[in-house]
Amino acid sequence: MEQKVVRQRISTLGQIGLQQFAPYLMNRIMGRYNATLRDNFRKQGLTIPQVRTLAVLSVTDGVTVNDLSVYTVIEQSTLSRTLDALEGQGFVRREQGVTDSRIRHVFLTDDGRAEFARAWPAMHDAFETMFDDIDDTEYAALIATLQKMLKNIRKHDI
Repeated sequence: MEQKVVRQRISTLGQIGLQQFAPYLMNRIMGRYNATLRDNFRKQGLTIPQVRTLAVLSVTDGVTVNDLSVYTVIEQSTLSRTLDALEGQGFVRREQGVTDSRIRHVFLTDDGRAEFARAWPAMHDAFETMFDDIDDTEYAALIATLQKMLKNIRKHDI
């Protein structure tokens, strides 16, 4: 028997319940996803923030550090240390902006692209496992809902 979940205007978390509170569920899902990947990445000498950075750059190369912070959901201070490490490993390079020398753009190097290619299979496998028994229609509805939610709360245009 399928349980019907109804979103109600309730004032306390106790009334909603953890299993009906979407932010809690999203946090648990991402925590489990990251924990699944952490050991694989550690064998590569990488951290979750480093791989997240490589992943974003593999799709959106040459972004500013500010935009990269938004895309990766990494605070700028942590991202700065992450970029220092990735640059030291030869996986990224930072370039000064052409029109504004205070702006830095981040680019994936060929070695960085190869390193992300080694990380991707584990990410994809964990992604596939997360969506076992979820059909294409359910997946499309989830993505549409998540995009609406992000639009409702985002503070940046990206």
